Amino acid sequence: MKATELKQRYLEFFKHKGHAIMPSASLVPENDPTVLFTTAGMHPLVPFLLGQKHPLGKRITDVQKCIRTGDIDEVGDDSHLSFFEMLGNWSLGDYFKEDAIKWSFEFLTKILKINKDKLSVTVFIGDQDAPKDEESAKIWHSLGIPKERIYFLPKKDNWWGPAGLTGPCGPDTEMFIDTGKKSCSKDCKPGCSCGKYLEIWNDVFMQYNKTKEGKYIPLIQKNVDTGMGVERTTAILQGKKSVYETELFSSVIAKIKELSKKTDKRAERIIADHLRAAVFILSEGRIVPSNLDQGYVLRRFIRRSMTQGRKLEIKENFTAEVAEIIISIYKEDYPEFTSNKSLILNELKKEECKFNSTLDKGLKQFEKLSKDKKISGDDAFILFSSFGLPFEITKELAHEKNIQVDEKGYEKAFMQHQELSRKSTEGKFKGGLADNSEITTKLHTATHLLHGALREVLNKDIFQRGSNITSERLRFDFSFDRKLTEEELKKIELIINKKISENLEVTREEMSPEEAKKKGAVGVFGDRYGKKVSVYCISGFDKQICGGPHVSCTGILGKFKIIKEEAVSAGVRRIKAILE
Repeated sequence: MKATELKQRYLEFFKHKGHAIMPSASLVPENDPTVLFTTAGMHPLVPFLLGQKHPLGKRITDVQKCIRTGDIDEVGDDSHLSFFEMLGNWSLGDYFKEDAIKWSFEFLTKILKINKDKLSVTVFIGDQDAPKDEESAKIWHSLGIPKERIYFLPKKDNWWGPAGLTGPCGPDTEMFIDTGKKSCSKDCKPGCSCGKYLEIWNDVFMQYNKTKEGKYIPLIQKNVDTGMGVERTTAILQGKKSVYETELFSSVIAKIKELSKKTDKRAERIIADHLRAAVFILSEGRIVPSNLDQGYVLRRFIRRSMTQGRKLEIKENFTAEVAEIIISIYKEDYPEFTSNKSLILNELKKEECKFNSTLDKGLKQFEKLSKDKKISGDDAFILFSSFGLPFEITKELAHEKNIQVDEKGYEKAFMQHQELSRKSTEGKFKGGLADNSEITTKLHTATHLLHGALREVLNKDIFQRGSNITSERLRFDFSFDRKLTEEELKKIELIINKKISENLEVTREEMSPEEAKKKGAVGVFGDRYGKKVSVYCISGFDKQICGGPHVSCTGILGKFKIIKEEAVSAGVRRIKAILE
């Protein structure tokens, strides 16, 4: 079964079970300061997992685009990827363990035709925070999974979340396929790294909310959150040893081989993975390579691909050629691949030309500095600041040559000279996922006031290019091609504070995207939304499609103050502001 058919069958199966099909959310989470990219299907749904009503109802299914960089050094093996698609079905306070498990079993055995005798499952063993999950075990046993293939494992194996320090979480049950490989020991069981068991699906039962004090409080609304990786499942169904052997990568790697003069399987896979991630990021038209946040991760993907290209002795400019193949694979599922094709290819070419001019010098300087089998923190920073060689690439090159790098020294030098941070690749902020505290809720509403004021002062064509909120400040990126004047900034502040003083009511309505557009709501229209959306209206001033949360009236916001206005990239400006 090919990946396209897997996705189609999955969505159809859960549609027949009463689920509404939801389009994939953006790779850039809206108003979530804990991560740079959407790492799981639950990111866009956090307010609804906590009780807010979803416009599509209580049962939802989707194919979500995800990026994770935590395992980036493992990319190139048989299974690790930076970008992947995640199949998910959701119950927002509706069905729970019994239906979720029965439907998982039905889909695996009836739709995917997996022999139930090859299935093993794991469930939560229980601890001081939550009891043993006997209920899930009984359901699996009733479906024909014998007790000897039902394993009780601890929290590190069978518990999901919270994604940050606080938030929704709960026990999970995971499904594994026995590959037939001989056990590595008598203690071998699902979760073992020997390769006998491959995880194919995970059902998470969100029963608790973890507090700042570390307590697990039962949720009033119990939810189901499931996840099945498209690439890994496709490889399993096709009997492939690696995700890179499926049709999702085979033509991409064939193009890389065609361009190469040398053979290096790991380098080929890294290029295929990283450029696929880069193309997906660029396809949204919001992020371009830069030295900050998501733009830095994008730049890292492209430049790391180029460094691997040097190992293969590929000609100088190759990223756009590989991207053409990636676009051809995904253009049917993601129309933005076609509409933003020129942007994707042009940004890749620009970044490649920019890095090519310094890469040769950087690699030569690396060879000089590494003669003593160690590189100081200051030298590593010079490689980055003067020769454009990202520190991650310096580390990787050093690791391959068994050379020591003073990482702490580099970080010290780095922080002394610039505000960039290697931690961009890991998620800069700590805290609960999509913090819905009082202050962040206020700041979220303030971004709507800011958006409305920008459109009033500058022009009506301005649209949001990104948003990030912490408990300290809001950050709002928008489309505009020049620096704002002091007079414009003061006027924007004046309008917003006037609307706050007027104590305008903030209301929420559910409607179709077409109705929202007719009523003048601001949003990125096209294939992004489902059949219904939430529209938040600040009485007589602003109307936007948004997932919330918001305050009920503007009067409680306090005083709005802009603290910084700056460029992000060509045609994109950024405002940082606070509420006093």
